[in-house]
Amino acid sequence: MSKNDVLRVKLEVLKREHRDLDEAIAALQEKSAPDQLTLRRLKKQKLSLKDRIAVLEDQLTPDIIA
Repeated sequence: MSKNDVLRVKLEVLKREHRDLDEAIAALQEKSAPDQLTLRRLKKQKLSLKDRIAVLEDQLTPDIIA
């Protein structure tokens, strides 16, 4: 596997984790009294994943000098 292939696999895994966290947050928010601490932690985790996804996407996108 090339470096780009490995990065693409990692990117897909992170995107899947991001979607799972999104679903968990939505389910937690549907409760009448959601646990705010858990909700905050999940949102923080989701933001961290989003940052990591952005880094990998930048690595996969070739630099174009205009």
